[in-house]
Amino acid sequence: MLMSPPVATIGIIGGGQLCRMTGEEIRRKALPHRLVALDPTPDCPAAPFLDRQIVGHFKDHAKILELAATSDVVTFEIELAGSATLEQIEKAGKPVHPSSKTLAIIQDKLAQKNFLKDRGLPVPDFRGVASKADVLTAAKDWGWPLMLKARTDAYDGRGNRRLAGEGDVDAALEAFKDRPLMVERWVEFGEGHAFSGEVSVIAARSISGEVKTYPVGENYHADSVLDLTIVPARIAPETARRAEELAAQTLRALAGAGVFGIEMFVDKAGAVLINEIAPRVHNSGHYTIEACRTSQFEQHVRAITGMPLGDTTLMYAAVMANLLGAPEKSGPYRWDGLAAVRAMPGVALHDYGKKDAQPRRKIGHLTATGTPAHLDFLIHRARQARDFLKQV
Repeated sequence: MLMSPPVATIGIIGGGQLCRMTGEEIRRKALPHRLVALDPTPDCPAAPFLDRQIVGHFKDHAKILELAATSDVVTFEIELAGSATLEQIEKAGKPVHPSSKTLAIIQDKLAQKNFLKDRGLPVPDFRGVASKADVLTAAKDWGWPLMLKARTDAYDGRGNRRLAGEGDVDAALEAFKDRPLMVERWVEFGEGHAFSGEVSVIAARSISGEVKTYPVGENYHADSVLDLTIVPARIAPETARRAEELAAQTLRALAGAGVFGIEMFVDKAGAVLINEIAPRVHNSGHYTIEACRTSQFEQHVRAITGMPLGDTTLMYAAVMANLLGAPEKSGPYRWDGLAAVRAMPGVALHDYGKKDAQPRRKIGHLTATGTPAHLDFLIHRARQARDFLKQV
């Protein structure tokens, strides 16, 4: 006789769109769990799916302790969560997934790269820098361009600067003034029949150590923000296997359970290099809601509450397109063109329920699903649906 999983209250640091979609999946799949979220915005996007919201900053020590006191397990949708407070919660006997140790490693991109390199996992060449002279030394060793990164408090590409030459260095260092920095050797992408570019793998690790991966996604960015994810990625089977293997190896090296987004590069020689790890459900995995038997959001809930991991089988090919706030607008908004999009076969619209749009910040996404043989059409369909939507 199968036993039902115990009812658990999940405390999430962050009540934004990732928390919202987690709540949607709990409700859609009738999972026996409740959600409580800590978020600084009253009536946050996840509010319709929460038992309770605690209003406070993601790093507020007292508020995180309050969240933990009302929860059976604590997790997070944003890397800005206070890892020191989470470590204190763990020491008091409350489970935190992924672990505070894992979060602390990932919060510092230099520490993250050293962690991966020390375990024999492939990454681009990198080093910490503290001055213009350090950057120029790296350029002498590796050549231009370079990627300059803020080590902490950076996501969605907002802490990255491409340095094409020495003339870019002063302005970039000024933009990141008083922040710890690192540089990476630029990864060269090739052209031709073999794919070269950015990919990602969504992977999950359960409390018992079980690891499952989702199919590789092919990613395209605009101004350092994810624009499209195409699944299955149009890469050689051996490259896809290598990417999934690296994702699984990464999760086995990290502590704690949950879903992770593993961002990677496929360079012009066909080598797969790990770029960054997101210790949470990930933008490039949103396609799993419509295209996989188990979405990444349901999988995360399963992973951190002791349930067995779900089936990651891809049922449909998918193209996910992000919806961003208009560059020139800020404040309340509504969509024009919803009827046209909702009438498109195979297209799903996800509105994140944000009351205000901010320039080039995510406010929703679209997913077009179909057969792998029609990926080019699905790319066109996703872009077409996005073009129908106007933010007014």
